[in-house]
Amino acid sequence: MKNTQRPPGHLNQDNLDRFRSEGELNISQRRKTWQEEHLDDATREWLAKDAKYFLHQSLSTPCIDVLASCKGSFLEDLQGNRFLDFHGNNVHQVGFGHERVIAAIREQMDTLSFCTRRYTNKPAIQLAQKLVELAPGNLNKVLLAPGGTNAIGMALKLARMATGRFKTLSMWDAFHGASLDAISIGGEAIFRNGIGPLLPGTEHVPPPDPQHCPWDCGTACSLKCAEYVEYVLEKEGDVGAVVAETVRSTPFIPPKDYWKIIREACDRHGTLLILDEIPHCLGRTGKMFTCEHYDVVPDMLVIGKGLGGGIFPLAALIAREDLDIAPERALGHYTHEKNPVACAAASAAIEVIEAEGLLDNARELGDYALKKMQAMKAKCAMIGDVRGLGLLMGMELVKSQDTKERAVDLAEDVMYRCLAKGLSFKLSMGSVLTLTPPLTVSQAEIDQAFDIIDECLAEVGSSENPDTS
Repeated sequence: MKNTQRPPGHLNQDNLDRFRSEGELNISQRRKTWQEEHLDDATREWLAKDAKYFLHQSLSTPCIDVLASCKGSFLEDLQGNRFLDFHGNNVHQVGFGHERVIAAIREQMDTLSFCTRRYTNKPAIQLAQKLVELAPGNLNKVLLAPGGTNAIGMALKLARMATGRFKTLSMWDAFHGASLDAISIGGEAIFRNGIGPLLPGTEHVPPPDPQHCPWDCGTACSLKCAEYVEYVLEKEGDVGAVVAETVRSTPFIPPKDYWKIIREACDRHGTLLILDEIPHCLGRTGKMFTCEHYDVVPDMLVIGKGLGGGIFPLAALIAREDLDIAPERALGHYTHEKNPVACAAASAAIEVIEAEGLLDNARELGDYALKKMQAMKAKCAMIGDVRGLGLLMGMELVKSQDTKERAVDLAEDVMYRCLAKGLSFKLSMGSVLTLTPPLTVSQAEIDQAFDIIDECLAEVGSSENPDTS
């Protein structure tokens, strides 16, 4: 007899808001309505098969639609509908299907398609060398992994070996991956709630989100959250590593001195600083690495997602040379650790970023987009805050400009209306329209995206406040 009892922490419709941090939930009635209005019978059949054969989990299966192709800034579904993709799971720094990346993959597959353990290969060595050349400060040792979560795990193990301490300090609302060790340092209920014992010693502090922080900072961060990190390090006394996203992908964008305060606190307390830049490494913020905006060099830097050229899963741990202390141990030992095809894709993606001036494009179009968002905020009471760093952008919708209460239902309504008009983006924290286009995006595509959002906000505003005259 099958066990039909729902596990502890099972999602229910009565209390979902705390599970919305990493994206919109796939159990929404609004999603079902959207599918009824926009999908044909053939697509429904494929979705039914997907739901039949894959384990169901929030944020993925059951899925919303079935894709047929992707190119540049666009996705296309089985019905031929095109979506301007300002989501991309943050893998499409060089756009989808870049010819240079595909050519590098094809060429590598014709020669060395896999590297058996105990051997190395030129593409892996060349990629590691390039990452060391690009990385700031003394980050000059690399370890590759097939995904960002794996790289986070390697960083946690290395921190324990280097410091002799197992405790970590990380941020509430943070995401570092979905494995047990990553959700232990992560701070999102959708991954942690009801899962049972997590790693011991994983302490948490509030993130630099002034609109919703416990210090009631409001529109500007007072840096009390950074000072609180040092307070906790002092009280605990034996924290091995502070692990945090340099900029939260919601996004939260800390003020300039935030990381300097934490860097100095880590140095005083013998604590390593591990910065997670998996979603926005390699140029999304307008610099190759986000920590460069803060003139801070961590002890370890974790990158991924876009590193694989939007095609291959690939991540890297980049560490100080003096942390090369475990020659007799296995920090990663992943089967595809030095996959030559993935490494060729990564090197080609970096070449594209440099050759096509994508850092400049991210800065220039990011500034352009931020001004458009600020102009929209000035005329729309539903927009409580806008922020951007390069092409990592967010627009938070609120119920009231006074209370800044998150407008979760309204944001979901806007998202599905935008999808119907051909724009895809991510919802974060329930109410933040998180906009991450490829770095190859054009100004015309930026204009197209914000025209759609503006139109949908107007529609929602009209439905919320119908004319009763």
